[in-house]
Formats: sequence, structure tokens, C-alpha cells
Amino acid sequence: MSQTEETARAISGGTGGANALKERAIRSVFFSCALVTVLTTLGIIVVLVQGSLEFFSQVSIVEYFTGTDWSPVVRPRSYGVLPLIWGTLLITVGSAVIAIPIGTATAIYLSEYADPEFRNVIKPTLEILAGVPTIVYGFFALSFITPLLQRFVPDTGTFNAAAGAIVVGIMIIPMVSSLSEDAMSSVPDDLRNAAYGLGATKFEVSTSVVVPAALSGIIASYILALSRAIGETMAVTLASGMDPRITLNLFEPIQTMTAYMVQIGISDASAGSIQYQSLFAVGLTLFAMTLSMNVFSLWIKSRYREEYQ
Repeated sequence: MSQTEETARAISGGTGGANALKERAIRSVFFSCALVTVLTTLGIIVVLVQGSLEFFSQVSIVEYFTGTDWSPVVRPRSYGVLPLIWGTLLITVGSAVIAIPIGTATAIYLSEYADPEFRNVIKPTLEILAGVPTIVYGFFALSFITPLLQRFVPDTGTFNAAAGAIVVGIMIIPMVSSLSEDAMSSVPDDLRNAAYGLGATKFEVSTSVVVPAALSGIIASYILALSRAIGETMAVTLASGMDPRITLNLFEPIQTMTAYMVQIGISDASAGSIQYQSLFAVGLTLFAMTLSMNVFSLWIKSRYREEYQ
């Protein structure tokens, strides 16, 4: 073997070793980032569970999940979480009624009807709504949505569930429309062309071919958006008030689980008191609800996922 060949092989071997070392370092960095997220999640669960166990050592878990009166501060104290769960679900369902139809229709338009240049402008503009601070949405509800509701329903209070549901619905529209549009855009054009070849109209192709083909992604966007609505804090705190009650009247004040956590967080409840420990119980309940919805979203996505070659 000539000296030139030996030199080339030595250089190649050195380069390969350096590349392998670099790859191992990059892999270690990525693994560390993934490990941080997992450990953070586990840490949150441990803290919530520990605090909740201290709470349930003083309050019956049956009373907590079946009681209809939530009054942890004012005597006589009661710890039935159903009014908080009801208020949270009321806001979530109300926001879904607004966001799902509007977001889906927007996604269909952007995916099937809009010109590419217009879509490239309107989609980022729509997604700007997701970047607006939630407290701004709360002030918007107080200063615009509630006065507008009072024009049509004079008995509407300053704080009411309808304003909270409307403003949260506006907040999650970008999530529904953006994720649904991404799912629809991934549907192969061959399916559209086949439907056109059979004489289908644009509307029929959009609703009978594209939407069913992208159903898993669309449903996943719904569930993720509703999970976002369940965990919303400042907007519903400002718009819907802090009056825990079970009511079907959307024009009355209510309180969500997140709003209660804000209320106790800014109160003078001392660390270690039962009022303070109730934060962990409510937080664990909220965590379980959002986790269940996210797991359900993953199941839906895997169950109805369509793969195209």
C-alpha cells in the first residue's frame, strides 16, 4: 500500500471517529431534553398526589366528588367539587359549540377553496389569535362581549358563563382550524380527482371525501382544543366570575376549577391549611381530566388514521 493510500485511510478513519463522537453527543443532548420533560411531568404528578393525600386525609373523597356545595373559605365549610367541575364543563361545551363549527368551516375553506396566496396570508393571521395573552381576552369579554349580551338579555350580570364560553371559543378557533386544515391538506389529490371524475361537486368532494379521509386529525384537533378550553384560567376568571354553582343559566356567574385556583392563590390562605391543600386536589382533578382527553385524542388518531402511499 502506498504512502498516499495510508494517509487517506488515516484521515478517513479520523473523520469517521469524529462524526461518531459528534453523533453520540447530539443523541445524548436530545435524550436529556426528552428526559427533562418526562421528569417534569412525573414531578408535577408527585406534587399533586402528595398535596391531595393531605387534603383527603381531612376531607372525605366521597364528599369531594359528590358534594354540590363548594365553600372552602366561608363557614360552614364544604368541599363538594361538582360546582367547579360543572362550571368548567359548561365553559368547555359552550366554547366547543362556537369553535368547532367555525374552525371546521374555516379549515375546509382554507384547504379546498382558498387560493394558495390568500391561504398563506390568512392562516398565519388567524393563528395570531392563539398568541394573544389570555388576560386580554378576559378584558375583551368584560368590555365588549358582556355589554353586548346585556343589550339582548338585560338580566345578564357583569360576570356570566356565556361571556366566558364565547371568549374561550374565540381563543380555540385557531387550534381547530389550523390542525384540521393540516389534516385536510395531507389528503392525497388522487382522492379528490377520483371524486371529480365521478361527477362530484366541490362541496361534495370537500364534505364527503376530504373530511372523512382526514377525520382522525380533525377529531384530534377538537379534543386538543377542548383540553385547552378546560385548562383556560385568566379569561374565564375575568369573564365568568368566582361564584361556584350548578346552573343551566348561561347568564349567571359561575366558577371553574382554574378560577378557584387563582382565587386561593391570591388569597391569604396559609401553606398547610386545608384551603391551601384543596388547591392540589382541584389541580389533580383538572390534570386527570385533561390527561384523559389527551389519551382519548391519541386513541382516536391511531384508531381512525388513514395512511396513504
